[in-house]
Amino acid sequence: MTTATPLLDPRVIALAHYAGRALLENVLARHGSTFQQSVTLRLVAVAEGPVDRHTLVDGVVGALKIDAAEVHSVVDELIAAELLTAQEPSAVRITEAGRERFTSTSAATAPITARIYDGIPEEDLAVAGRVLTLITERADAEFADMTAGTK
Repeated sequence: MTTATPLLDPRVIALAHYAGRALLENVLARHGSTFQQSVTLRLVAVAEGPVDRHTLVDGVVGALKIDAAEVHSVVDELIAAELLTAQEPSAVRITEAGRERFTSTSAATAPITARIYDGIPEEDLAVAGRVLTLITERADAEFADMTAGTK
């Protein structure tokens, strides 16, 4: 008996997402971070200089589809933990401790990611990337319509 390869569908995407997220959250917990903190910290870490707080909040809301108030709370947690520092007028900057946290969690997840993707042909990854990007764009558009009350 052979098992057929499933077609890409919401369940397959969700299973892959949650499997990867469980691994990431396990690593983050060992470093004292949550998933939301990691996403927020990353956006500041990859920026070249201070990040406007409202731009940061919008970026995390867009990525995670969570409430802005929750993201403001996460930013406050990162400031309280001295991983970010508040700048005037309304910006945040990553601290040395924040940069170390970002670097250490990235280093800890890199070999796991490498093992997961090992042996998958680059062409397959390119197709998957294109398809998942298109699905994300369409889902984001549907979500925007839904939250605007047009659907």
